[in-house]
Amino acid sequence: MSKPNGMPMGKGPMMRGPRPKFNSNSLKRVLKMLFESYPVLLPVTLVCIAFSAIVNTLPAIFNQQIIALIEEWYLSRDWASAKLEIIPKVVTLAVLYGISLLSFFAHTQLMAYITQGFLSKTRKRMFAGMQNLPIKYFDTHKHGDIMSHYTNDIDTLRQLVSQAIPAILQAGLIVISVFFIMLWYSVWMTLVVIAGVFMLMAITKTVGGGSAKYFIRQQKSVGKTEGFIQEMMNGQKVIKVFCHEKNSQKDFDDINNALYEDSRKAHSYANILGPINMNIGNILYVIIATVGGLFLLSDGFTNISLSKAFGREVVFGISVVIPFLNMTKQFTGNINQVSHQINAIVMGLAGAERMLNLMDSKPETDDGYVTLVNAVIDENGNITESEKRTGKWAWKHPHHDGTTTYTELKGDVRLLDVDFGYTDEKLVLHNIDVYAEPGQKVAFVGATGAGKTTITNLINRFYDIADGKIRYDGININKIKKSDLRRSLGIVLQDTNLFTGTVMENIRYGRLDATDDECIEAAKLSGADDFITRLPDGYNTELTNNGANLSQGQRQLISIARAAVADPPVMILDEATSSIDTRTEAIVQKGMDRLMHGRTVFVIAHRLSTIKNSDVIMVLEQGRIIERGNHEKLVSEKGKYYQLYTGAFELE
Repeated sequence: MSKPNGMPMGKGPMMRGPRPKFNSNSLKRVLKMLFESYPVLLPVTLVCIAFSAIVNTLPAIFNQQIIALIEEWYLSRDWASAKLEIIPKVVTLAVLYGISLLSFFAHTQLMAYITQGFLSKTRKRMFAGMQNLPIKYFDTHKHGDIMSHYTNDIDTLRQLVSQAIPAILQAGLIVISVFFIMLWYSVWMTLVVIAGVFMLMAITKTVGGGSAKYFIRQQKSVGKTEGFIQEMMNGQKVIKVFCHEKNSQKDFDDINNALYEDSRKAHSYANILGPINMNIGNILYVIIATVGGLFLLSDGFTNISLSKAFGREVVFGISVVIPFLNMTKQFTGNINQVSHQINAIVMGLAGAERMLNLMDSKPETDDGYVTLVNAVIDENGNITESEKRTGKWAWKHPHHDGTTTYTELKGDVRLLDVDFGYTDEKLVLHNIDVYAEPGQKVAFVGATGAGKTTITNLINRFYDIADGKIRYDGININKIKKSDLRRSLGIVLQDTNLFTGTVMENIRYGRLDATDDECIEAAKLSGADDFITRLPDGYNTELTNNGANLSQGQRQLISIARAAVADPPVMILDEATSSIDTRTEAIVQKGMDRLMHGRTVFVIAHRLSTIKNSDVIMVLEQGRIIERGNHEKLVSEKGKYYQLYTGAFELE
């Protein structure tokens, strides 16, 4: 047995890929998006952060001045004069602290508003972009991993925007301000601090680099884990039927252990960084106290400072050494604060890179310019466009000379010498020719993988052909806008998808402007009305978890009703009755016949009894049409179809 993603089950530990690369452009793009989202509020918030940071550096200046005044008073004993100078400084500092508190409160509240708004807008951009991605993207990416972008990756971006960026900005401003204040008082003492800081930064770079590497790995491992869990939830019945619980547990343990190792190593590096930096700061504090004391005791010491260069020299003394001790703590403490944010930055940028990859994924291209419009057709066949629903459709074809022509939508679909491959290296369809005239029922039969569903995917332009042409009412479908092309096609798939909501809402999904009566009529047409009226709340019964409270057959009947209410001129039925029992199939078949009446219909079926009345039956084998004709003709030829019909050859 294989995992849903095609990997063999029960193998050893998950293979580790190459080391992830850190993309510095992600930060620039996140900041650009942030400024574009809040061009006024964000600068205001940054000003509040800057003001709060600068005020936090002012106590060093006031402390120096107050201690100098106390020294002066101690020598002169003029307490009254000193008191008159000290009190205004203390009051000024208190006022500044009060304003700083208000500024801090303002920036925290604004940042919370900006962060949540930015995340909301980012999710909307991601989801809007995801709607424009081709089907191929979802075929080649795990759904759980895509879901992780909206949950885990968004949460790391929240930490980056709301915590890491403001903390780094504030710490950076404090470090710069304190650095210049230290130079103002003493260059020699500043050089001692800088020497210690270089050692602190070297350790931060070494330890933080290891942390960053594993935090990026952790982010990717989380996506893999969520993808695996989502697959296991979807395949739970299969797992239990084949008693693969232990194998699934083993596979999960392998993936979970990989996540554990990445997380353990990342946090091991991160957890030792803080204590190392804190102790370096403490050692530096002792060194500054010792060096400052030695300078004070040295008779030959000559202080160099910016204050002297500007003609406002501050005398080196105890009034300089004591504030220097506090500034050293502040200086190293804020550098330590920056190092603490490395984890949030790395995780945030790893999450941002994953989200940006989703947002940057190439959208589905659409060069079509022919559109579908409501039409009014008179007795002479003249077509005019109508704003109201008329029940008739036409293709609106603008031309380069400024004129516009209308072509009635009849449902004439033709595939001419079509080749196609999901990859350039391997074709899965070869020289496919299909002629479906308006109102015809065309059936495809063949073994799994023969190319039946692929043909219908090409008609929808879920994928584009490699060679050949597909014409719809004589128009190359590449010229038709994809949304209008798909609006003209009704599809009932083998795998039903019902959405959270009422039964009525799920039927109306086929055409959002349909009335309740039209939805009920569509349900009667498909044969779904009988069981719907017996549900607890009838058409208002709530469906959740893909209609888990309904049988597979009932879900399929609602899916057929959804296609019926859309009332398209062309229908594609891909194993539409495969999940319905024989008795229910007999009930549905009458409704299906009414649904197909007057429409061009493509049918894919394994039950040959459902396609006997088809106008044309095409037998596919390994991507080629090997037989075509109606039921009687194919049986009389006694080829592959005859073998399938008589049971001489199993379809699978």
